[in-house]
Amino acid sequence: MRIAVLGAGAIGAYAGAALHRGGAEVHLIARGPHLEALRAGGVRVLSPRGDFTAHPPATDDPAEVGPVDYVLLGLKAQHYADCGPLLAPLLGPDTAVVAAQNGIPWWYFHGFDGPLAGRRVEAADPGGAVSAAVPPERAIGCVVYAATEIERPGVIRHMEGTRFSIGEPDRTVSRRCLDFSAAMTAGGLKCPVEPDIREDVWVKLMGNIVFNPLSALTRSTMAQICAAGGAAATARTMMRETLEVAARLGVRPSVSIDRRMAGAARAGDHRTSTLHDVERGRPMELDVILSAVVELAEATGAEVPALRTVDALARLLNDRLQEGAVAPTAPPRAAAPAG
Repeated sequence: MRIAVLGAGAIGAYAGAALHRGGAEVHLIARGPHLEALRAGGVRVLSPRGDFTAHPPATDDPAEVGPVDYVLLGLKAQHYADCGPLLAPLLGPDTAVVAAQNGIPWWYFHGFDGPLAGRRVEAADPGGAVSAAVPPERAIGCVVYAATEIERPGVIRHMEGTRFSIGEPDRTVSRRCLDFSAAMTAGGLKCPVEPDIREDVWVKLMGNIVFNPLSALTRSTMAQICAAGGAAATARTMMRETLEVAARLGVRPSVSIDRRMAGAARAGDHRTSTLHDVERGRPMELDVILSAVVELAEATGAEVPALRTVDALARLLNDRLQEGAVAPTAPPRAAAPAG
């Protein structure tokens, strides 16, 4: 099995190292100092489950890799629309793209059997640019429940979680999903094939849609938000509104708001990836996490005043970040395509 990791940052390099350890032929695609470190010393994973090093080949030129069986897409969602030239050399007739993204994916209504079947979510697929770069029929949905970061170039710190849930947009349990799951499992990861990956999308979104923007706007950790009475009440309201949108699309996540809040409180001083972006003066990945749900609320008639308010504030902050008007407040970490 040949697998290319396009965007071998914190999550991509971690999964790629595990796949390589499990016996798959893996090629990492990265850039900058991180790429040079990967070439020189491989991927060094530091984990409470045990440290290890893997030495898959690494490059910044996908043409050196050629067509593969799977592409694990580790880029942030805002980079999907521009990834076509990088992705094209990796695609053969049957190549599947495993999209490890947060929020509402561009393929959400592909293979959907509800009243919005075939609809394009503008916030996730602006002008159809993502679908043009990554055709939805190639997509395997992937929801990541692992926390990692690049500690320094070539070194990935794995904090918790090894689950990468995958599934077909059309709800079939396909051979390509089962084979990829087996490769991930051989590398020591959990990779269940879900009959409806959209439920996992909403379960994770319950947390992301709240803590990513609120942490960025308040410069607070998840535990601090949960401990502040007004902020915690806002978080619960945002979750209730999110669940209402999900229900109107036929999805009722099995995780309660109380359980989701308790899990966030236990995270302690965990700083979300969005907060890290703001601290480094980088634009935030919120279109697919927040704006897409507001768009879906409009499509389904759901009332989401709290989500609309936070979305407006987050958009203003993101505009300021894109203008370079928000000075970084933390030292830069190693740069990589995946983040």
